[in-house]
Amino acid sequence: MQDSQLTPEEIAQLTEADWRARLSDEEYRVLRQKGTERPFTGIHNDMSEQGVYRCKGCGAKLFDSSNKFDAGCGWPSFDATLDESAVDEHLDTSHGMRRVEVTCRNCGGHLGHVFPDGPRETTGLRYCINSVAIDLEPKP
Repeated sequence: MQDSQLTPEEIAQLTEADWRARLSDEEYRVLRQKGTERPFTGIHNDMSEQGVYRCKGCGAKLFDSSNKFDAGCGWPSFDATLDESAVDEHLDTSHGMRRVEVTCRNCGGHLGHVFPDGPRETTGLRYCINSVAIDLEPKP
């Protein structure tokens, strides 16, 4: 990941070959081909370090660690995004299910899904995110 967020103009110039060069095979499979990493395998699943989670594809800020919780599902879970402009949501009917896919609003990369079974005392949402799709920028 680069130090700064890619601009929409920079993203528009990227070809699929460029994305393949920027990302590992697994990152490409998840972010660009809407894959899912195996549960309990991602680096961020058990991480408790404080900071901001950024999109692995473009560096956009997505989630704050203060919104991370242990849902026991095998993927990092958050009850809210960093702000309303961080992600887009889309109906996903693949695999014979109705789910809500979450993508990075800046680059369109697939992040995971959001479910209405999060902590009731906060938002009630569970953003179930692939570790391989995000990077943690630790708080200084």
